[in-house]
Amino acid sequence: MKFPRSLVEGKILGRRGQFIMSVEIDNVVERCHCPTTGRIGNFEIMGRPCLLSQSENSTRSTRYTVEAISLNRPEDKMKSWIGINQNASNRYVEYYLNNGGFKDMIHVRGKVLREKVLGKSKLDFLVDDTYLEVKTPLQDIQLPIPEYVNIRRVSPFSDTSRLVKHMTDLANSLQTNQRAIILLVFLYDNPGFKVISRSINYREVFKVVQSSISKGVEMWQANFKITAEKVKLSRYFPLTLSEISL
Repeated sequence: MKFPRSLVEGKILGRRGQFIMSVEIDNVVERCHCPTTGRIGNFEIMGRPCLLSQSENSTRSTRYTVEAISLNRPEDKMKSWIGINQNASNRYVEYYLNNGGFKDMIHVRGKVLREKVLGKSKLDFLVDDTYLEVKTPLQDIQLPIPEYVNIRRVSPFSDTSRLVKHMTDLANSLQTNQRAIILLVFLYDNPGFKVISRSINYREVFKVVQSSISKGVEMWQANFKITAEKVKLSRYFPLTLSEISL
């Protein structure tokens, strides 16, 4: 999936709030949109290289959106990228659903519908008779952190209400639908999802996830590779409760 315009490289100078990052682009400091409101790993993002998309909307308050960051040094010629745009994950998944990229997970016979209401939830996709919800975890980046990158002390994650709601409604959908899928999307090469930092209400979440999986909700993982020119689905595979070590 090629980008309409190649992404621009910059260097993050700081995060000025939930939605704004200061980024140096060609020696000019720009206020850029941060597409995720939550935590990005447990490392300091200041000084990290980043990739940015440029908006075509001339009236937007920020010209650029930070699409990915890197654990490489800014001066490194070859960099690996970690995508952080959780909203973009749905676009990537939709593209590959419509182009047969997930045929071993789900065979698309009809239309791929977006944002369908189910119970108390608005889920990302309805593919024929299968509800599919996409999650892009960023609280823990499952990659080795180089020694030159500073580690931060972070508080336990607490906002799990959406996950509990979605898992419950997906399980309930199996009374009338054949399948329900949670797809964990990583915009980097995650070797296999693990729960590293437990939330403060871990036991409650574990019981809901365990119950939902026992009722037939499937969990899959998809890894994408992001570069300045394109996003590519590199691999996807099913997950079991024991494998993710909840």
